[in-house]
Amino acid sequence: MKREYRTIEEVAGPLMLVRDVDGVKYDELGEIIMPDGSVRRCRVLEVNGSDVLVQLFESSAGLNLEYSKVRFTGHGVELPVSREMLGRVFNGMGEPIDGGAKLIPEAVRDINGTPINPASRKYPSEFIQTGVSTIDGLNTLVRGQKLPIFSGSGLPHANLAAQIARQAKVRGTDEKFAVVFAAIGITFEEADFFISDFKKTGAIDRTVLFINLASDAAIERISTPRMALTAAEYLAFDCNMHVLVIMTDITNYAEALREVSAARKEVPGRRGYPGYLYTDLATMYERAGRREGSDGSITMIPILTMPEDDKTHPIPDLTGYITEGQIILSREIYRKGYLPPVDVLPSLSRLKDKGIGEGRTREDHSGTMNQLFAAYARGKEAKELMVVLGESALTPIERLYAKFSDEFEKRYVGQGFYEDRTIEETLDLGWELLHILPKSEMKRIKPAILEKYW
Repeated sequence: MKREYRTIEEVAGPLMLVRDVDGVKYDELGEIIMPDGSVRRCRVLEVNGSDVLVQLFESSAGLNLEYSKVRFTGHGVELPVSREMLGRVFNGMGEPIDGGAKLIPEAVRDINGTPINPASRKYPSEFIQTGVSTIDGLNTLVRGQKLPIFSGSGLPHANLAAQIARQAKVRGTDEKFAVVFAAIGITFEEADFFISDFKKTGAIDRTVLFINLASDAAIERISTPRMALTAAEYLAFDCNMHVLVIMTDITNYAEALREVSAARKEVPGRRGYPGYLYTDLATMYERAGRREGSDGSITMIPILTMPEDDKTHPIPDLTGYITEGQIILSREIYRKGYLPPVDVLPSLSRLKDKGIGEGRTREDHSGTMNQLFAAYARGKEAKELMVVLGESALTPIERLYAKFSDEFEKRYVGQGFYEDRTIEETLDLGWELLHILPKSEMKRIKPAILEKYW
């Protein structure tokens, strides 16, 4: 029988001090039994001798110190997992909120799983088709990769996240593919958008949704991505599925971490975030990958909004160190009306060359990718010159590059959120655009490939 304590000393906001407690561990889950019999949950933040500081998952309103009791469960926050999770919607604590029956778990897992041991990691090498040309063609996503999307407030990253969740697939295999979608600290309107979009398009059947609303407690925000990763690990490494984990918005997660850190009176680091922000993000991101001895894999797309569109802000800065590249959304391209507004030049996938080429995508992928990138960069330079000197100052070839730049943004970048392009369609479109330039400019494509596809 678990011991119950009636020694609540004080409550300050979401924090509660309990005295004369025995044998309690850091991060343990606790339950507060109210005088009316209802139960609220809390988590141990600090143990000092027999004094325990806990943080509540729900609000502390109506808590009566004298008549309320606390009991500790002896374990951390856990998630019951099962294959039946697919097609279901849960809150940030792993409870079903879609009106369906409770899960009958096949296992119960602690949500603070461990990152994959580097010695047992398999190298990411298989192409994942997202149906988005700027990602598939130029910043290819590979199975087991961590590829974040850096966005700004007001940019349509939610639509891009929903599009990738709907369209992503591993080609040429009949292996099972699932999406685990974690929405962290979002508004009710955004939550409604994701749930209805997935239901309308049928993507919900292979998706597990974890929805944490902005009105929920900060501590629940910290557990939501870990709940999602625990579900993903079960589907990937126990059920041998390819799992794509999409998390939006990591900035809300970091803000919640800062809030909890401030409540514990920890010494703040850069911009008030705790000094362990890098380690904390790494414990999540490093749970993605492929493992020796298992056919399953976890590929991760964390989405974060950069405060003031600042790439050097601690959250995008530290995320960039841990992950393998980044997709950056651009306000300028969004203003032109091209969706999804991916800024191709600063975007990067560090593993793109591992998942492309013959047998994976197509033999011409590498050459056309480099040629498109170089031509677009030169076209942007020509456009800048045109602004300063006027169009008449440009050479005929520079004018062609400027024209290429405009067409590239209009047709390659701008595809809308409901067009699902195969990799062949993306590559063919690339060749079509390269025809704006003379054949002599194709310096980054091998002659044999150029003769075959030109």
